[in-house]
Amino acid sequence: MSQTDARPAKDSHDPRSTTMRRPPLITDVSAARWLLLAILACSAYFFHGFLVPVLAATIIAVASWPLRMRAVPAFGRTMTAALLLLVLICFIVLPILLALFYASHELRSWIQWSIGVNLTGTPTPEWLRELPQVGEWINEKWSETIGRAGGIGELIQLVSGSNIGSIYRGVLATGSVAFHLFLNLVFMLIALFVFYRDGERIVEQIDRVGLRILPGRWERLSRVAPATISATVTGMTIIAIGEGVVLGIAYWLAGVPSPVTFAVITGLMALIPGGAPLSFTLASLYLIASGSVFAGVALFIWGSVELFIVDKTIRPMLVGGPVRLPFLPTFFGLIGGVKTMGIVGLFVGPVLMALLVSIWREWQREIREAPPMRRRASPGRDVVDDIPPNEASV
Repeated sequence: MSQTDARPAKDSHDPRSTTMRRPPLITDVSAARWLLLAILACSAYFFHGFLVPVLAATIIAVASWPLRMRAVPAFGRTMTAALLLLVLICFIVLPILLALFYASHELRSWIQWSIGVNLTGTPTPEWLRELPQVGEWINEKWSETIGRAGGIGELIQLVSGSNIGSIYRGVLATGSVAFHLFLNLVFMLIALFVFYRDGERIVEQIDRVGLRILPGRWERLSRVAPATISATVTGMTIIAIGEGVVLGIAYWLAGVPSPVTFAVITGLMALIPGGAPLSFTLASLYLIASGSVFAGVALFIWGSVELFIVDKTIRPMLVGGPVRLPFLPTFFGLIGGVKTMGIVGLFVGPVLMALLVSIWREWQREIREAPPMRRRASPGRDVVDDIPPNEASV
């Protein structure tokens, strides 16, 4: 007998062998998944503040992508990104500077008027005294403060003396908000430069992952978001300019003071749902309170008819893009986007609604194109569960 045969055979029920074959409590794949989940959670926690600037940069890049594609062959990727960024800065910075200049001019006029009124006082305007229900109360309060000499100075001293702490905290909060907006603008410009320069590589990587996750559907769904963003930006811009021009003409015909200024304000407010109605309603109330009842009512009717036509016909066609969103999803996308993300949500909301509608329509199309199910009889029952036709013979 050889030495090998002399060795005792291992017992299959040996506890040591069972222990050696026991699977680990946490496998390598499970540990890698939990680690990846932890990294993603930490990234979302630390970088969620950059979400709005990145989304804003994405929207601007997608909307201006055709212009970028035309300029790349002539200037190259880096120079094109720098030039487009410079143009965008001019379009953002110059209007802000003009608005600040106009606001400072108006503020200086108000301060000069307040100083003059504080020296001599001024009577209550006629249209304020004739307001129903509240005209007498306004006239009484006006006479106690602005109507007599030194009334404005006493009012300012009273407010600033008793609420100096609140005023100080309000100034600090305003400065913090302004600094936060400035940082968001800087982050958006940096992200936009990267998107302009390396956009093709980013899209290629996203398409690679999308084809891995949704093979067969990614080609259709991935084209919905860019087309919807481009259509939404174009549509919102056209609607804002159109409403500003149409209501500006109405302001001029109705006799609203500074019709050009109010037209620009209305155009900017038209980007926000409910902004344009608020603008022409306040202008109508001003005309009615100043004695021009017919002009105020006519302006309100003009604005209401124009707003009804835009919201029911033009806005769904332009904002929906290739998906052709119905009115209700468009409305929910705009309102929900503004409520969640502010001005950026005007474009993110319709895109998300377009993706949801596209997925729903894709699902409906697959259901319609699926082969019909047949029912099979059973001895004890009339029918059994549905089975596909190709499995009926199995």
